[in-house]
Amino acid sequence: MKAPSLTIQIFIGLVLGVAIGAIFPEFGKAIQPGATIFIHLIKTIIAPLVFATLVVGIAGMESAHSLGRLSAKCFLYFEVVTTFALAIGLLLVNVLKPGVGIQLQTTKDFTEIAAKQPSISDLIVHIFPTSVIDSMARGDVLQIVVFSIIFALAVSATKATMILDFCQSLANVMFKYTGYVMRFAPIGVSCAMAATVGEHGLGVLAQLAKLIGTLYLALVVFIVCVLLPVAALARIPLGKFARAVKEPFFIAFSTTSSEAALPKALEAMESIGVPRKIVSFVLPLGYTFNLDGTTLYLSLASVFVAQAAGVNLTIEQQILMMLTLMLTSKGVAAVPRASLVILAGTLASFNLPLAGIALILGVDTVMDMARTSVNVLGNCLASCVLARWEGEFDDSKEPHKPAGGETSSDEAQFAVNSVAAEAKPAAEPHSHERALDLQASLPHS
Repeated sequence: MKAPSLTIQIFIGLVLGVAIGAIFPEFGKAIQPGATIFIHLIKTIIAPLVFATLVVGIAGMESAHSLGRLSAKCFLYFEVVTTFALAIGLLLVNVLKPGVGIQLQTTKDFTEIAAKQPSISDLIVHIFPTSVIDSMARGDVLQIVVFSIIFALAVSATKATMILDFCQSLANVMFKYTGYVMRFAPIGVSCAMAATVGEHGLGVLAQLAKLIGTLYLALVVFIVCVLLPVAALARIPLGKFARAVKEPFFIAFSTTSSEAALPKALEAMESIGVPRKIVSFVLPLGYTFNLDGTTLYLSLASVFVAQAAGVNLTIEQQILMMLTLMLTSKGVAAVPRASLVILAGTLASFNLPLAGIALILGVDTVMDMARTSVNVLGNCLASCVLARWEGEFDDSKEPHKPAGGETSSDEAQFAVNSVAAEAKPAAEPHSHERALDLQASLPHS
């Protein structure tokens, strides 16, 4: 009998976890380590995979001009889409008014959290690592991306083929490693859901059901009114895209971790025609600058607290708040418990009571599931749109379906070899016999 796909296994794990947490809450909390182990294993993949795929991809670009052009398109796309996300959050929270009638009551002091919001200069300085080993140990994706870009340009300039070969092999190994780790995903997801429901219970959902419903509705509106038209304009095959993105989407939803979905998202987007040199650049960059779900949540949550406090924000104040969040939300990846810190800083800036954070904390995990999964969905689509914009989206590719959800090592090897074919002609030295042999056997850019 054929084993169910990984997506089905993850969904079964999610439902089973909810049931365990609701019926046996103490047992649900006790199996939390299962989810932690899964997240830890996933985090071991991030640094080597991002480094290897970026170095191979960027070294395969025709020139630094190509990288600059792709970067400019990325930031333009990210800014436009996240602005729409902020606007939809503000629109829905003003129409549905989920905070009206709710009383703010707390004894906690959140001023220290608000003070942790970094300045613009701190965010810029933070982008550049002092030690790439330290950045990898902390899992700071943005710093790893910056180092990898500069390193890849140096590899291409010096034609260091041995390093390029090593990175190609490392990428192949890490995709196989991802396949092994993903076998544990249904168990990790089940443990995460059981612990969440066991800790907070299902009753907490009823207390702030209107806030949760407003966020979920706003995210659906964002997907339907922004992401779908963008996909249509870019001529992204929706069926193929949906089949490829469903696994990383479910992983992000159940673990509330974008990092947990990154390795699978990289592989999934490459399997439907996004070149590795583009997906390995766009996805990690998007984890800092294109968090659609998080930016929408921040605008909605800020006005929700104002409503709960009885503060009537004018249109001008809300527009100013949106402009503020357009800047501060870009530093989300640089701050621990980022959404909470950015929200606290925004509330303090507009003299809104920080007690509103305590009100939201009880259901923050439920809302985090939605915003994190939309973050992943938005970034996956961004990689497809940028590939189409660059004229390099391969419509002939179909997402592979290995039995039981296992990562196909042949598929990963094929992808690595394809990138190798793009990268090597630009990096081979012209004065050695090995270079001449490789140039004779590989297509030239």
